[in-house]
This record gives sequence, structure tokens and C-alpha cells, in this order.
Amino acid sequence: METFTSIECFIRSAEVGSFAEAARRLSLTPAAVGKNVAGLEARLGVRLFQRSTRSLALTESGQRFLAEVRDSFQTIQHAVANLASAEGQPAGTLKVSMGTVFGRLYILPLLGEFLRRFPAITPDWHFDNRQIDLIAQGFDAAIGGGFDLPPGVVARKLAPAHRVLVASADYLDKCGAVREPDDLNKADGILIRSPQTGRVRSWPLTSREQDHSPLTLRPRMTMTDSEAACAAAEQGLGIALVSMPFAVPYLQRGSLLRVLPDWYVDDGNISLYYAQHKLLPGKTRAFVDFILEQFSEQGLARRFDALA
Repeated sequence: METFTSIECFIRSAEVGSFAEAARRLSLTPAAVGKNVAGLEARLGVRLFQRSTRSLALTESGQRFLAEVRDSFQTIQHAVANLASAEGQPAGTLKVSMGTVFGRLYILPLLGEFLRRFPAITPDWHFDNRQIDLIAQGFDAAIGGGFDLPPGVVARKLAPAHRVLVASADYLDKCGAVREPDDLNKADGILIRSPQTGRVRSWPLTSREQDHSPLTLRPRMTMTDSEAACAAAEQGLGIALVSMPFAVPYLQRGSLLRVLPDWYVDDGNISLYYAQHKLLPGKTRAFVDFILEQFSEQGLARRFDALA
């Protein structure tokens, strides 16, 4: 009977196309991963990978074997993890990805209460603004917006992902009245550049009545982060289009004001992502239920709604 380690080394190597990367994710050495895969091939009597100095590719037999064992292996792992939970309580390492600033502002403050409820769970939280491959990179969950939804991944909506226009009172006094979207063409724009594509995205504005208008800010500077754009706007350097969760603290303390408060950009949803399994690990189910509960109790969906 094949060992869990040999099959897991095979599955992870197939997912990432590299013994070295699989080893990093499994906390093993590349030699150990290669040895486990070679042993598996010897016992099965088939070659699972075509190897070269630059690449690792599945053979036809390897593709068939991967399709047959991956889901079953994950189900067994989750069943073992649930049975191994401390005194019937969710336990284990919980690997979660979330945006750097969003995670610090809204998720990290929940950590103390989460651990009081589930002391046997060990958080392994990654603060990163890049989109991750939830399954291939071994994450239990992720929080963010704009994720591609591959097969086998579930998205639970937490809040709308709205962007709003903000500026300091001093800048608005200097700039003059901005009453209609067309008035923006005379204002200095603090624009957001996508760190993934390098492009400055052009969003259309949407009104409460669901009318649409182009965004005509005059580019003055670009940032790759909404928090940085808020900080620049706070200095009176222009009007920024920023994600609502980042604008909330500035709006609450009055250092920034909404510009055209009846207009916003609809950028989809902020969602909680996790792998779809018939037997969801107890630690993941506990985290999902806890986050949904906290967003509801704290009214975060309403706070992030540009029209609330």
C-alpha cells in the first residue's frame, strides 16, 4: 500500500511542475520528494513524470493516476485531520491568504476572538496583494476581490467591492466645486496602477440611479495601492479613486471627504474563498463560519457599500 507521503509528493509535484517547489510547500528536501516519487513509480511499475533538467511533465499514465487519486487523497487527509482534532474541536494549521492592508485593518483584529473560540487552531496567515492559486499552493482559504474562480473553489460574498472618489477639504477648496462627473477633468487624479498588469485601469462611474459616466480625472500620479493613494490624497495632492475599505478610516476621522458621493465604481465583491469538499476540514469550516458571522455582526458589508 502506498504511503501518504509518496502520493502527496506526487500530487504536489504534478500541481506545481517542480520537485523543488513541491518540496518547499511540503517542508521536505527536493531529494526526498524525488525519492518518494521514484519509489512510487517503481512500486506501480509505470513512469509518472517525464523529467528533464528544465521541466517536469506528467506522462499519460501520470495524468490518469493524478485524476484518480487527487480528490480521494484530499478527502482522506481531511477525514484524518478532523478525527485528529483536539478533543473533538477544530485543530491544525490554518493557512489563509489576504490583502496586506485589508487583512491588518479588518481580519487581524478578529484573531484574538477566533483563538479564544478555537485554541487548537494555529493561524498561518499570509498578507499579500497577489492572487494565489488556492488549491495548488495549499491554502485553506483566501479573502479578497477579483479572484478567478477555478473548478473546485467556492466563493462566499462578504461585502461589495466598491471604489469611491476622495480628496482633502483643502484640495477641494483649491480645485473648485465638483458637482458632476464632467467636472473631474479639471482635477488632479491620483490613479491606481495594477501591480499585476502594470496598467492604469479605467473604470466607469455608476450613479445611485445606475447611470454611467466615464472617469475623466487628469492623471497627476499613479499608485499601486489604495492605502498609499489615500495617504497622498490626505496631503491635498489630488482626488483619488480608492477601494472603500481603505477609505473608511480616513472618512471616519474626516481627513478625507467623498467627492461625488452619489457616484462610485462597482468592482464586484469582496469574498471568502475555499476549496469545495464534501468533507470540509473542521478548521476551515470554523474559519468560514466565524468570518461570515463577524462581517454580519460588525456590519462591514454596509460600511463598505458606497451607497449606504
